[in-house]
This record gives sequence, structure tokens and C-alpha cells, in this order.
Amino acid sequence: MEHYQHIAAFLVAFAVVALAARQVGDVFAHFRLPKITGYLFTGLLTGPFILNIISEEAVESLRFVDEVSLAFIAFAAGSELYLPELRGRLKSIGWITVCLVIFTLTFASCAVFFLADFIPLMHGMSGSEQVAVAILAGSILVARSPASAIAIINELRAKGPFTQVALGVTVIMDVVVIVIFAVSSSVADALLTHINFDISFAILLIINLSVAVVLGVILSKLLSIVLATKLERVPKTTIILLFGFGVFVLSAFIREYSHEAFAVEVLIEPLLVCLIASFLVNNFSKSRGEFREILEQTGPLIYIAFFTLTGDSLELDILIATWPIALALFGTRLAAVMLGSFTGGVIAGDPMKHNRFRWMAFVTQAGVALGLAKEVAVEFPELGNAFATMIISVVVLNEMVGPLCFKFAINRVGEARTRGTPDFDGGRDAILFGHDGQTLALAQQLCAHGWKVKVASTNPNFNTTGIDQCDFTIHHISDLSLETLRQLKAPKAEVIVAMLPDEDSYHICECAYENFGTDTLVVRLNNPQNFMRFHELGALVVDPRTAIVGLLDHFVRSPSVAPMLLGAANNQDLIDIEVRDPNLHGTRVRDLRLPLDTLILSILRDGHTLITHGHTRLKLGDRVTIVGSLRSLDEVMLRFEA
Repeated sequence: MEHYQHIAAFLVAFAVVALAARQVGDVFAHFRLPKITGYLFTGLLTGPFILNIISEEAVESLRFVDEVSLAFIAFAAGSELYLPELRGRLKSIGWITVCLVIFTLTFASCAVFFLADFIPLMHGMSGSEQVAVAILAGSILVARSPASAIAIINELRAKGPFTQVALGVTVIMDVVVIVIFAVSSSVADALLTHINFDISFAILLIINLSVAVVLGVILSKLLSIVLATKLERVPKTTIILLFGFGVFVLSAFIREYSHEAFAVEVLIEPLLVCLIASFLVNNFSKSRGEFREILEQTGPLIYIAFFTLTGDSLELDILIATWPIALALFGTRLAAVMLGSFTGGVIAGDPMKHNRFRWMAFVTQAGVALGLAKEVAVEFPELGNAFATMIISVVVLNEMVGPLCFKFAINRVGEARTRGTPDFDGGRDAILFGHDGQTLALAQQLCAHGWKVKVASTNPNFNTTGIDQCDFTIHHISDLSLETLRQLKAPKAEVIVAMLPDEDSYHICECAYENFGTDTLVVRLNNPQNFMRFHELGALVVDPRTAIVGLLDHFVRSPSVAPMLLGAANNQDLIDIEVRDPNLHGTRVRDLRLPLDTLILSILRDGHTLITHGHTRLKLGDRVTIVGSLRSLDEVMLRFEA
């Protein structure tokens, strides 16, 4: 009973530390450093060697947190391997993966073996034991980081053959590395326990892998059953994590039982079991979407707990002593990655420009590498946290340098599709792409509110027939090319509205986003399945199927505000104004001396909406939402513009 009370106390203390780690991770991210590094730093700071908030006893008692997290990391790695997405460039992906594995495993293992005299944990080891440590270290340094790669690709909106191959190799490598680690663990276990390498060892290795595959298949069936139930998300997630933890418990039981009953150890790699199960669910189950959604939503919490506890378990004296070794291994791995990726690309016949920069895509390491390092500490207590600390120091270096390299490479090969630099000239200009009555009606409405409007149409017969008075012109265009958009002076427009078929609208929005950095993109959606594509461009999406319901809802709940949204209020309106007058920068809202019949509702700054009060200070580039009379709003617009 007392033991469980201690564990409960440790859990409470660790929960507080983990909450702090989350905030520290956000601070690190603000300075463009990996959040993982912030979590590790917090763990190291609160661990036994500095503040001792989480003691050595607590670290040992919370070992189950490590095992739950490791199972989750294996699930996440398996879910990244989706076969349909890898087809098309399998030749390049295959050759680069093979060469990276061979070069990295060979170089890293040899480096650890020959540096044995300088590594504290390897002092006094026999030659075979040093080989075991070298093999384990080499297999872990093969790992990559799909999560980091995907984050960078999404950030840069990168598309193209270089990006596809880089992502494909990164995803497959995390699967390959766990298989290699499973084999390496069996070999290392044989070397450390002085088992002879004969036919019996080969049979034992085959048994280990076969049992892992069988358990992986069984686990995939159990996961599919859970995902198919009508349980809420939290119970499903809990059961999935318990299944993962159960694999570790079962693996430990099989190892101990086989050792006592048969005088040999059947070493079932739990990470391999979880990976196989996740791969099968991801590729051959109807619950793939929900499974990935659970992993994505649960991931941040798991990573905070895992990396913070990993930081708590770091041995500071070993960390200080092994930094020179970490730098040597970092350099060795970098050389192996360069040679491996270049050789694989040449064999596959990839463009030489891609081959020269290819290595930059494979530097980063994170979750799986750290997970395997901790797994060694679990499976091989004689190596303990000293081994994990040495490897983690290398991983931290790779995690800090890798993302910068990958970004540089994507930009150099020309596959980044980031937002362009706006060339907005300050006028209230709008370009409407469409050829129906709604396009004309919107153009009229905007003109009535003082906007300069152009309507662009690919329909040569589209005109303003039936409209009594209009202050806009229709530009008949032959295509939607970038050159045509430039001729329409789209870079100068504040707003671009696309009211065409979704593919045409997406092409317009993408061109405007990448080349002009247009401030506001508005789209009339036709197919709801395309919503996320437009949303990723930052476009404001209007779905006609739900727009009417939304307006009716506003009329019911906010009958005084809804007419303003529609421009139907008597002498009242609601507008957004950008702060462009340098004299207003730093001015408090209460000091603006606006007309008495106007009110500032909110400020949009750096993508975040601020609810204003009298002491809120304006900044250049703020978009201020103001409600008031039409005459007063005209006065306010002159006040805000430079």
C-alpha cells in the first residue's frame, strides 16, 4: 500500500513538472528551437542532479510511463507507413534507404567501437561486450524523424520529387530501424551473455522475430476491434495505450520465463510488435482515419511526458563527460548520411542537384531514436542510463541542426511554396473571379461601400446586362495563368474572391498566396471535401450549403448585429481597417479620440484576435474591427491610414 502511495506522489510531482515542461517547450519554439529540447532541458533541471524535484527513486517508479510512451512512439512510426503514398518513387526511396542504413550502421558502430577507451561506460568491457554496445548504438543512429520532416514540409508547403523521396525515406527508415534494432538487441544480448553464434542462435533469432510478427498481428486485430466500437475518444485512447503497455509486460514475462524454464532468453522486441500492429491497422483496417486522429491528438501529451522523464533520467556527469564523444559521433553520422544519400541517389539515377543536397533531409532525429535509447536502458540494465545519456546527447545535436538543414535544402531545390511578400498599395481593391449573378451582386455591394472592384471572367459573353448602375468593370480573360493575374494587377489587390469551380479557385488562391502574399483570399466552396486545401492557404471559405443556416442562426441569437453583417442595418456598418499610420504605432485605444458613435470590437495581430480595452496599444499592421455610423467610419478610415 505504501508503495502505491509513493507512486501516486511521484505522479503528482511529475505532472507538475510536465506542465512546466510544456511552457518551457513553447519558449524554446519561440526562439525556433525544437520543443523536444525544451522538454529535455526541463527534465534535466528538475532531475536528481540539479533540483532533485524528481528523484532517482521517482524515475525508477515511473518506468511504466516510459513503456506506455515507447509503445505510442512505435504506433506513431507504423502509422506513417502508408503504402499507397509511397508508390511512384520506390526506386529512389529503396536505394537511398539501403545505402543510408549500410553507411550509417557501419560508420556509427565502428566509431563507437574504436572510441571505447574514451567512453566511461565501456571501460573494463571485453571485446565482445564493446561490439554489443557499438551495434546497439549504430542501430539507433540509423533512425530519422518523420514528425520533424512532416512539420517542415507543411511549414514550407513543399511539393516535388525531392520532398516526396525525402519523406518516403524518412518514414521507411523508422520502420527499418526498429527491425534492425530488434535484430541488434538479440545479437547484443548474445554477446553480453556470451552465447555462441551457431545454428541454435540463428533459430532463436528466427523464433524471436516470428513471435513478434504473430503478436503484432494479434494486437492489430485487438486494436481494430477497439476502434470499431462506439466508445468515446478518451476510453478508446486509454485502451490503446494499455494494450501498448501490455506488450512490454508480456515481453518481460516471456524473457524471464524462457530464461528460467529453458535456460535461453526469448527476446521479443515490444517496439516491433507495436509497429507491426500499427502498420496493419493503418493499411488494412477501415479505422485508419480514426486511429491516426487518436495518435495526432494524443501525441503532444505523450511526448511531453516521455521527453521530460527522459530529461529527468539523464546522468549529468555522464552527459558532461560524453559531449566530446557526442560531437565525434555526430560528425561521423553526418559523414555517413552524406555518403549514403549521395550514393543511393546516384544509383537510382536522381538529378545531381538533388543528390548534392539530399543528405540535409536526413540529419534530424527525435522520438524513435530517443525511444530506442531508453529501450536499451530497459532491456540491458547493465548499460543503464549511461548509454541512453550518450545517445541522447547525439540526438539533441541532430534535432537542433537537422531542421535548419532540411529547410535550406528544400529552398535550394526550389520546392518551397511559402507565402509571397505582399505588394499591397493601401487602396481598398478587390478582384472577383466569377461569371454569375452572385459575382455581380457582390461587386455592386462592395462598390457601394467604397471599394475599387474588378470582375474577371473567362466567359466572353458575361456582362453587366440587367444592372442599372455599376462602378466596376468586367475583364474578359482567356486563362488563369500567373501572367494574366499580374495583368489584372492582382499583386496590388487587398482581397481576391474566387467564385469558380474548386480546382480553378484553388489555382487562383495558390498563385496569389505564393506569388503575391495577398492579404485576404475568399472562396465560394463547391465540394466540402476541398475545405482543408483552401484552409491550409489561409483562405476564408464560404460554403453555400451552411451559409444560410449560419446567417439565420445569427439573426436568432444576435438580431441587432446580424443586419450589420449583411450591410442591411440603417446607417450602421462593420468594417476592418489596417493600421498604416506610423504615428499610431504604440497609441492606446483610449487616446484615439474616435467619434462617439463608433466602437473598436477587436484587433487581429499576427493571426491572433485581441479583445480590446482602453489600454490596448496599436501596432503597425494591426487589423482593427470597428462598428459605427457610415459617416463616422469614413472619418475613422482617414485617421488610420498613413
